[in-house]
Amino acid sequence: MELNIQQIMEILPHRPPFLLVDRITDCEPGVKATGVKCVTMNEPFFVGHFPGNPIMPGVLILEALAQTGAVAALSLPENRGKLAIFGGVKNARFKQPVRPGDVLELSCELVEQHGPVGFGKAAAKVDGKLAARCELTFVIQ
Repeated sequence: MELNIQQIMEILPHRPPFLLVDRITDCEPGVKATGVKCVTMNEPFFVGHFPGNPIMPGVLILEALAQTGAVAALSLPENRGKLAIFGGVKNARFKQPVRPGDVLELSCELVEQHGPVGFGKAAAKVDGKLAARCELTFVIQ
């Protein structure tokens, strides 16, 4: 299933400027989601990161990946209206900078869940090339 920004905002509590997913291109509730973030020079973080050499902060790439995974987790009927809280990040790796004009391709697969605690594997790409990857832990509340 595909989701536009309004549909994403029905699932996630995040709002601009901290909503970091523009569109979900595919979602299998409780299993995986893919989406995109169109990175523009108008992003507020580019004011200071870095003047004259704008690069999207790595932690915000991880947040975009977590939000993508949260869409998959919170799309399950039993999780509607709940929050997916960050529980941790492991093995985060940043392979190339993300800059204004890039389309960040986001994917997160939910690999395990034990009660409210779940784990996901996520990757962000630009033009099909890996920009970042990580393992995420989340808690559904």
